[in-house]
Amino acid sequence: MHSSEIRRIIIDWLDDNIHFGEAEQLIKGDEQSFLDGGILDSLGFVRLTVYLEDRFALRIDRKHLTRENFDSLGKIVRYVVQALPSGQ
Repeated sequence: MHSSEIRRIIIDWLDDNIHFGEAEQLIKGDEQSFLDGGILDSLGFVRLTVYLEDRFALRIDRKHLTRENFDSLGKIVRYVVQALPSGQ
């Protein structure tokens, strides 16, 4: 799966669950901080993590849930791409 597809899936989830169709307008760039930019709060991150695990059949180690890995759209996409088994 390409990073552009994963990006779209995450934006769609944000639209459907948090920002009701306005996520793409709120995200000014793929490296914008979700916490600092008000895109997600701590509960939102938990919900997104559970969704990503279910959607992509991943097991996300809780020690990886850091700002370095999950605080922007770009970081989340890169993490998921890296975590996916080859060929998915």
